[in-house]
Amino acid sequence: MDIVIKLSQFLLSLSLLIILHELGHFIPAKLFKTRVEKFYLFFDVKYSLFKKQIGETVYGIGWLPLGGYVKISGMIDESMDKEQMALPPQPWEFRSKPAWQRLIIMLGGVTVNFILAFIIYIGMAYAYGDTYVANADLKDGVWITNPALEKAGIKTGDKIISIDGHKIENFDDDTNLKVVMAKEILIERNGQQQAIKIPTDFIDDLSKHEKSLLIRPRMPFVIGSVQADSPNTSLKPKDLLITLNGQEAKYYDQAKVILNANKGKTIPAVVLRDLKQTPITVKVSDKGTLGVVSGGLDIKSLEKLGYYKISTKEYSLAESIPVGLEKGKNKLVDYGKQLKMIFNPETKAYKQVGGFAAIYNIFPDSWSWEAFWSITALLSIMLGVMNLLPIPALDGGHVMFLLYEIISGKKPSDKFLENAQMVGFVLLITLLLFANGNDIYKAIVK
Repeated sequence: MDIVIKLSQFLLSLSLLIILHELGHFIPAKLFKTRVEKFYLFFDVKYSLFKKQIGETVYGIGWLPLGGYVKISGMIDESMDKEQMALPPQPWEFRSKPAWQRLIIMLGGVTVNFILAFIIYIGMAYAYGDTYVANADLKDGVWITNPALEKAGIKTGDKIISIDGHKIENFDDDTNLKVVMAKEILIERNGQQQAIKIPTDFIDDLSKHEKSLLIRPRMPFVIGSVQADSPNTSLKPKDLLITLNGQEAKYYDQAKVILNANKGKTIPAVVLRDLKQTPITVKVSDKGTLGVVSGGLDIKSLEKLGYYKISTKEYSLAESIPVGLEKGKNKLVDYGKQLKMIFNPETKAYKQVGGFAAIYNIFPDSWSWEAFWSITALLSIMLGVMNLLPIPALDGGHVMFLLYEIISGKKPSDKFLENAQMVGFVLLITLLLFANGNDIYKAIVK
């Protein structure tokens, strides 16, 4: 069932983005009286799951879910329709339209992608607001959950003051992304501030560990369930560890240190059970475990127990507009930084480039509209930026040649455009194979 939910979110998001992107080309083409021969969701290589002709356009769904397309008459695209291009230009064809109209048609798809992302962020600000923990309220610092960050020099209990000179006011979902792209992090440890330089190959080091998050607020050790063969029958589900062997075990990381120091021993403990402190004894295994599965607490429970003060900010529709626009802008800038890191061989970030499996794995196992729209907005930005890359087979390649034509007054020959399209297509297939090959490699290695 989890797979069905995950796949449903993936396909719904992908379909929505493809249809709207292609509509961005379709609508201006129609406005400029340019014939659109086909409008397809997914690719129809030799076969269509569905197709229906309405007017001059065939609308359909292909069987290969690697994207979608609109086929515009008189345009050199992935169809490489040389027979049509060999005929005299017709007034309804793309090649017969003024350069400025062709430019608008080609920019329509990415324009829709960016507008869609900003609209989603505005809607999310209005529907969900912002939930966060003020950074000042993380009095005991953060929990480092990825060894790569520890290797870089940041420890559990450190307080994150600023990242690349920008003060961290709130700890939220974007904090981990900022850390991933950081060059320098200012922390406070034992009352002293120090700047930590992040290694250039930090992202490559991250890839060697399965932990998805780098840092998170420090969490209590909550008993999720007691294993059948556990000697610690005195522990009950929902127990929260308070002390172990007379030492404070307020947080999970503290408890793990104490357990590792008392392997094979029976030690006293205090747990919070039904909001009352209850003394018990526990047997620590030779591996430093209690024979339990740790659980978790939701945000409201953590706040009720006094761990954190959770702040929620709601916005009116008018307030949501600047908030959503700002968030969209920040996501766009952040993605630009990520691309810059990917194209910098020193970071080795190219090893983390993923294909469809990587996108599929972003979606949660349980249905969440908030998560769905958040991921869809980010994917829309990614799709827009990637399509603007100056690769001939992409929108950005067509835009590049059109700008050359507008500036120079000279139109590249059809033969040149055909060759450029072929080179771009080969480059795209190479990138596609590389990205999805990375997914396969990671799956095999893990």
